[in-house]
Amino acid sequence: MIDFDAARAQILTLARTTSLETCSARDALGRVLAEPVVSAENLPPFDNSAMDGFAVFSGGVALDVGREFTVRGALMAGDGRSEALRDGAHAFEIMTGARLPDGADAVVPVEQVAVLERDAAGHATRIRLEATIETGRHLRRAGEDVAQGAEVMAAGSVIGPAHLALLAALGIAQISVRRRPRVALVCTGRELVDDAKTRLDGSQIRNSNGPLLAARLREAGAELVLQATVSDEPEAFAAVLAQARERGAEVFISTGAVSMGRHDFVPDTLTQAGAQLHFHKVRMRPGKPLLFASLPEGMVCFGLPGNPASSAVGLRFFVEPLLRAMLGMAAERPLRVRLDEGAAPASGWRYLYKGGLVLDANGQLCARVLSGQESFRIRPLLEANVWLELAADRTPVRAGDLIDVWPPGHLAGVKIEVQ
Repeated sequence: MIDFDAARAQILTLARTTSLETCSARDALGRVLAEPVVSAENLPPFDNSAMDGFAVFSGGVALDVGREFTVRGALMAGDGRSEALRDGAHAFEIMTGARLPDGADAVVPVEQVAVLERDAAGHATRIRLEATIETGRHLRRAGEDVAQGAEVMAAGSVIGPAHLALLAALGIAQISVRRRPRVALVCTGRELVDDAKTRLDGSQIRNSNGPLLAARLREAGAELVLQATVSDEPEAFAAVLAQARERGAEVFISTGAVSMGRHDFVPDTLTQAGAQLHFHKVRMRPGKPLLFASLPEGMVCFGLPGNPASSAVGLRFFVEPLLRAMLGMAAERPLRVRLDEGAAPASGWRYLYKGGLVLDANGQLCARVLSGQESFRIRPLLEANVWLELAADRTPVRAGDLIDVWPPGHLAGVKIEVQ
């Protein structure tokens, strides 16, 4: 039986970073950048007004209350370059976002002027300051947000809505991303029923691992090239393994038939297909029977236990770190949070608990072990917002001890429950 950390380290030695591909920026949500994004433009692209008001030339000194200006025209957002302002006697009426006249170095908000004269159309032609205005007030300078040549996104970044906004603002239509790892997912068991409309007989159960793991894999950045359910015959398993190889799967994941029972055929079938078994059984709970192997062409294989919590743990803590490495991302780091109640796991084992991250009435963040930790239970997976990792090098783990806390998936954010 292999140690938890050693098992994960061994898996990562076989990680192969996926190739680069070009992706349209508008289709890039959730993709992982393969190369840094460098801006070819300034943002804003030109000096513009942050307020509705009047653009003026101050000459680097504060403009006092009572100062009067002749208004030479009005500038709207989208207007081109106007006459320059080179003296302190003139101003331009200006709208938010409109390009500043050359020479303008301050904007006076419309609320801080008195209009002394208007033309026939009602536009201000002469104004007086009602407040002192400092140089540089209410301006947005070219490049103030992003300077031309600046790196704005690092390789390994996951594209989210804010990234899409910045890409659009900078006129970047395409980006270089990592190809999604190709994954095959196979659930084993003659008792499993995939069709929700099928009436169960007295020995059948519905397949919950398939939908859970498939959804988690997609959220983790993978492409599912095959998803299947097979019965407990080694021949059926071997056939679907061959199909996964034909479809170019880089990661093969099965659930069930991986323990030490008479019908747990996965280890032998993988060996007969030419796989090298790297380890079988990890010193952790739940999910101890986890198997890891690799085929000669480089496809890696995970045999996850069939109980829902056990398979979820195997995916989260062994498959997802591999996918993360394949996507060219840095190793994930957990939160360190205080445990609100003690726990007493057996020394030398790693425990992965369904947990709750809670902000208490005093504004303190704490981690809580949820009830229903048995590996067959599905409902607690819905109630949990984090995984709690207890490395029991000491026993017990006491209330107030700092523990590692992980989000539901490596690309998922942590949701905090407020008491």
